[in-house]
Amino acid sequence: MSTLELTKTTMRMGVWQGVITGVAETPSVEVTHLDKPVEGVTIAAHNAKNTWMLSVPIPPDAIADGVQTLLIIDATRKEQIGHITLLAGDVLGDDIRAEMDLLRAELDMLKRAFRRHCLETM
Repeated sequence: MSTLELTKTTMRMGVWQGVITGVAETPSVEVTHLDKPVEGVTIAAHNAKNTWMLSVPIPPDAIADGVQTLLIIDATRKEQIGHITLLAGDVLGDDIRAEMDLLRAELDMLKRAFRRHCLETM
């Protein structure tokens, strides 16, 4: 089993970031999508001792309908230490998370309409 531990921190502007712990030297990590290497992956020293910031730019071909998975692999031991899952498109119509997002959007719309109505009737 790999000694590397990966913890997701954020995903912004098409870049997924996580913190790697469990090794003193810069870890060797590979990221693949559909068995092809993802370009532009970077690892930099983090604030704490023996921690590393992993940055993975999401490749444009991974942004597609359905479920897309990027595998994060410890290149030294050839073991998976994490993954990034992207969900998109009509395939998610029955997904509860998509339904919740739609409900939130409708609730926000109703709140704005209600506030506008209250201001107009005063």
